[in-house]
Amino acid sequence: MTSPKKVALVAGREFMAAVTNKGFMIGLLIMPAMFAVLFAVMPRLMTSNATRISGEVAIVDPTGRIAPALRATIAPDAIRARRERALARAVSAVAGSAGSAAMSAAPAPARALGTPPEFRLVERPAPADLAAEKQALTPPAAGGLRRVALVVVQPDAVEPGAQGYGTYDLFVPPNTDERVETEVRDSLREAIVTTRLAARQLDARDIEVMTAVATRPSVTVEGAVERETSRGFNRMVPFIFVGLLVFGVMIGAQTLMTSTVEEKSSRVIEVLLSAVSPLELMAGKILGQMAVSLLVLALYIGIGVLMLSSFAMLGLLDPWLIVYLVIFFLITFFLFASVFGAIGAAVNEMREAQALVTPVMLVLMAPWLLAAPVARDPNTTLAIALSFIPPVNTLAMMIRMASTSPPPLWQVWLSIAVGLGAACATTWVAAKIFRVGLLMFGKPPNFATLIRWARQS
Repeated sequence: MTSPKKVALVAGREFMAAVTNKGFMIGLLIMPAMFAVLFAVMPRLMTSNATRISGEVAIVDPTGRIAPALRATIAPDAIRARRERALARAVSAVAGSAGSAAMSAAPAPARALGTPPEFRLVERPAPADLAAEKQALTPPAAGGLRRVALVVVQPDAVEPGAQGYGTYDLFVPPNTDERVETEVRDSLREAIVTTRLAARQLDARDIEVMTAVATRPSVTVEGAVERETSRGFNRMVPFIFVGLLVFGVMIGAQTLMTSTVEEKSSRVIEVLLSAVSPLELMAGKILGQMAVSLLVLALYIGIGVLMLSSFAMLGLLDPWLIVYLVIFFLITFFLFASVFGAIGAAVNEMREAQALVTPVMLVLMAPWLLAAPVARDPNTTLAIALSFIPPVNTLAMMIRMASTSPPPLWQVWLSIAVGLGAACATTWVAAKIFRVGLLMFGKPPNFATLIRWARQS
């Protein structure tokens, strides 16, 4: 007869042993610290004044009309304006107008723009010796300012010839910073387009105003609730949720296996078995490590909610996804933790466990590898089939629920029922292996041996 009190004591012991470990505390804080560095430190490092770009840009312009326009578009203010427009488009694509408004008020986007480069434009005569001009790319120019680019405009770049509009050739020195080429090309494109329009007595600003159609974010209607659609955010959600699921299971399951192997090799397990039964020991270990994983999961969910709230994007997240994440996590954890626990009881050292645990890890990671096609087309035959095939059904269903086309509710609860049945069956078989393997020493077993143990016990 299993004693709930003894199971609770073992679970408490496992939980305290894990959370009071220095390695666990450090590991628990590593990911938040990495995010803090990513969001706070990296933008400052990437936009440091020490990396400011400057140089001389030479242009050979037989048309005589592009060089004056390029002088305006290559100026620092013009480059900063282009960067601001590009950043606004990128933020709008990911976060929508609400996220754009929140991010535009923060100092991070301003730092992300960086310091615009300072280019000095030098016009060279049209019949210039191109070979000599190219040679000037290697040594520093007069005054110590290095020539970073040579632009040769084709004669038909403004007025079209028989083959249509011409373009330009760009020459750069070896090991050129890619930002130099990007800024020069962007400036050239703007200058050429402006010049072509002026040649037809068209104003670039008027055309921009007339051709610009404001794109308001679409609104997702769900019953009586309406919320702004965010395509970029919607694409990331399935990967985030299945990542949390896999990450949470791996933390607790691997720790469970490691602690079991260590206790068995040090003979501590024999002392524990004098006070509790193998089933009580296994149940306590699973529950204790499950509490540890839930603690980690709650921490990262809390960080995610705080981040969404700070960017005014909290309304984009369906709260029910967090509820189903916890349900699917519990099912998945019981299934895989029981397997990892059985493997830990069957072997004598961690080296022996690797051969048995590798196939299990591959099964656990399989849905992560299939997350992209399942999230893109959540109602295909493959996605639906994976939703009802243990042990990956809970992971596949979580991806489908976090996608833009959630499955019907009956499929969700059927997948939960299938997962519960698979978890109970797996735990029952693993308990048999756990009971036999605890006091087994000698040659490490294979999967055939484990199956034989389950049948004999």
